[in-house]
Amino acid sequence: MRFINRRTTCIAAALSIMVVIVLGSAIFTSVANAETPFDVTTCFSGERTTVAGSPEVTVAGSLTKGTWLSNHENKIFHNMTSQCAGILKILAGKAYGTAYCKVMDPDGDFIIMENTLEAPEITFNFLYGTGKWKGIKGRGQGRVLMNPKPITPSTIQNCLRVTGAVELPE
Repeated sequence: MRFINRRTTCIAAALSIMVVIVLGSAIFTSVANAETPFDVTTCFSGERTTVAGSPEVTVAGSLTKGTWLSNHENKIFHNMTSQCAGILKILAGKAYGTAYCKVMDPDGDFIIMENTLEAPEITFNFLYGTGKWKGIKGRGQGRVLMNPKPITPSTIQNCLRVTGAVELPE
């Protein structure tokens, strides 16, 4: 009987240690992969090419370049530059569009994003990253801060405020 009790005690102790290790790993992993909030202002300008334009439907493409300024205390995405290619359609006065952007940090590491517009909502999805951004996941919502009259025809100038959260692998 003593052998069974010692064996049972050893097994129980081993299982307890394993449970502590597994739970500790799970807690550490969820902390390591915790979402990081972001809040940035991005301003950009570029060329817009109108493919079709009428009161009923307008279709245009754009290529823009811009900068990012972090408004959050963690300064994630601060001092980044961007280049975006997009397609816009306006049907019955409502804007829809998709753009793909490369956003680069001062070290040269970059993120590829997909931005979807269904006015007035703009959604940002992180698709790919290099260097410190490798494995990035997350999304954000944007809103137009200003939409001034273009300085010259066929150009675009704009600023957005984008907030959301990202997850980076450890």
